[in-house]
Amino acid sequence: MRHGVARFVTGFLALPLALYLFYVVWPFVQAAGYSLTDWGGYSDTQNFVGLDNYVRLLSDELIRKAFWHNVFFLITVPLFTIALALFLAFLLNVGGREDRAGIRGVFGSGIYKIIFFFPQVLSLVVIAVMWQQIYRSDGQGLINGLMIKLGLVDADNPIAFTADPEPFLGVPAVLWWLLLIAVWSGAGFYMVLFSAAMQSIPKDIYEAALLDGASRFHTFFKITLPLLRDTVSVAWVYLGFIALDMYALVFVMTPSQGGPNHASEIFASVLNFTAFQKGQFGYACAMGVALAIFTILLAAAQLRITRRDRIEY
Repeated sequence: MRHGVARFVTGFLALPLALYLFYVVWPFVQAAGYSLTDWGGYSDTQNFVGLDNYVRLLSDELIRKAFWHNVFFLITVPLFTIALALFLAFLLNVGGREDRAGIRGVFGSGIYKIIFFFPQVLSLVVIAVMWQQIYRSDGQGLINGLMIKLGLVDADNPIAFTADPEPFLGVPAVLWWLLLIAVWSGAGFYMVLFSAAMQSIPKDIYEAALLDGASRFHTFFKITLPLLRDTVSVAWVYLGFIALDMYALVFVMTPSQGGPNHASEIFASVLNFTAFQKGQFGYACAMGVALAIFTILLAAAQLRITRRDRIEY
């Protein structure tokens, strides 16, 4: 009987596993192999260079700058997105008034969930194009146009949101404007995710806390956040993957080559330029392999640090 079940399960898994190995794992193996060569991408010439491409990565100033830009997104995108999503989810689930039915969300919470989730039905490229019009620096953009009408900005010198290399808090200002788009587009999804997790928490816990005199502030940090720790940990890992990419947003929103002083350059944009503009596919593959290894190690460390015994309630 056991042998029959094993054959049955193997028969169902064989084809999906074969497709996964061929279309997902094998390209990674190929990229790792190409990273050890000087392949130009447009010819069959592939000279083995060993670890020279990886050594070159360590001394590449542009790579170093792009990496720190990715680190900025790696810290800020999960932090601000999760903070905003938790705040909205808490309001929509337990932020309303108390009544005989117990604790409930704010009035119209169902409508708010739809509104906040709406950016998720749009592709990232569509979102980037929309915000490109909002950030337009020719005086016709939504923000510049409004500020010109209010007399806050000179019509002959509008704000160049996506091409501003001037630092703000030690980081090019353009990265903060890109961060705003990333948080706006992602907060709605994680708000729904956290809302679903909050609905599994018995309302009796909140009611008991309020009867004991706990404020909504203490209720959030002493009850909601600890019980959502596993969900927040998974969300942080997913948002970390997004922060290490950001390519579509940067490619659409900013000038080629990252604008002045490469202010918006990230790892993925340098990789794309190196491969398809410079024709250095071997070096670009080394960048991709290095980024993949860094991502895997980061995810493993995050899950290891936040691991704990499961809480039953």
